[in-house]
Amino acid sequence: MEQQKAKLAKVVWPATLTVASVLFGWHAGGGFATGNQANQFYVITGWFGPLSALLALLLLTLVVREAMIMYNRNHMTSYKQLFETLYHPFDKLELVFEVYFYIMILMAISASIAGSGQLLQDIASISYPVAVSVVGVVLLVLTMFGAELVRKASTIMTALILVTAVCIFIIGITQKKDVIVQIFQAGPTWRHLPLAILKTFQYAGFQCAAIPTMIAVGTVLATPKDSKKSMWIAFALSSLVLCLSVVMLLGWSAVYGAVEGGSTIPTLTVAKQLGSPLLIIAYYVCLFLCFVSTAVAAIFGVAGRFSGIKAFSRIRNEKTRSALLSSAVMLISMGVSLVGLTNIIKYGYGYCGYVGIAFIVIPFLTVGVYKNRKAEKAVRMADEAQHGA
Repeated sequence: MEQQKAKLAKVVWPATLTVASVLFGWHAGGGFATGNQANQFYVITGWFGPLSALLALLLLTLVVREAMIMYNRNHMTSYKQLFETLYHPFDKLELVFEVYFYIMILMAISASIAGSGQLLQDIASISYPVAVSVVGVVLLVLTMFGAELVRKASTIMTALILVTAVCIFIIGITQKKDVIVQIFQAGPTWRHLPLAILKTFQYAGFQCAAIPTMIAVGTVLATPKDSKKSMWIAFALSSLVLCLSVVMLLGWSAVYGAVEGGSTIPTLTVAKQLGSPLLIIAYYVCLFLCFVSTAVAAIFGVAGRFSGIKAFSRIRNEKTRSALLSSAVMLISMGVSLVGLTNIIKYGYGYCGYVGIAFIVIPFLTVGVYKNRKAEKAVRMADEAQHGA
């Protein structure tokens, strides 16, 4: 018996770590590494920032945990089934998630183009619209001819930008530790508390776009206990890097806030002040490649999903159909990206966050918890009855 438990533990722990790393990778990608999200959602609340970040990630991991438990227990095969079960008897509300999900993908592509364009503008000293156009052409070519290669490299890109960003965070905190200490010694500004609470839920709300990915990879988790372990690991990892980012940006907010355009990619603005050319180059390269890999993977995924729709099935040549769909997604995303990275995160992610609060976070943490506990109780009673017989 003990040997069986030991064997099971050897199988379960790699699975829990793998699933946790997927959520960590989803959260700690290029968008996170810019510092724009942390600045708009947490730094603006001052002293409450790190605490608000912790609570947001706690909400996110709790929601994903309940989603995976419901998905696995009912042996589902799509996120559509998951949300129909969650909303039952109001199954059609699932369409709200469909709309939310595709808007979030569009925002992610647009943010990647905007971020890449901002980097290119900074390096080449060209206008932002021209930079966005260049990025758009590069992405379209890669989507049509090199999507598989880019997708394979995306994990490496995420890891590299994460390492580079964490180095900037740690050095940045060290250089501004006196300012950071003063902020926390001064104590909270209580009028910021309502905003901090709102931003906590809003951040968790738009990050819930990770659910379709997480339930797909989470099928390897055999029991609810495994799902819980995995999400606690994801919470610990994500909290560490996000809080490092928030604390560092709190110390430097007066610096990047005084630079024109410094708040668009505040981590880059800080990196330029640290006196390490190698770190700046590494950040430029890694962030640009990370943005490109994110955008290509998302465009390829959307084009693949819609290529089977009846309206497009008339185009018999698969490559032509894929190229047309990719071009359409690219043009829409480029149009959105022209409003700039800051506005995409503030309004695009922000309003999706409100939808996420109402239709994902609250339902999963109330109705979802109730339905999961009810199902768990039914299974337990059935087992007891079987053993009793």
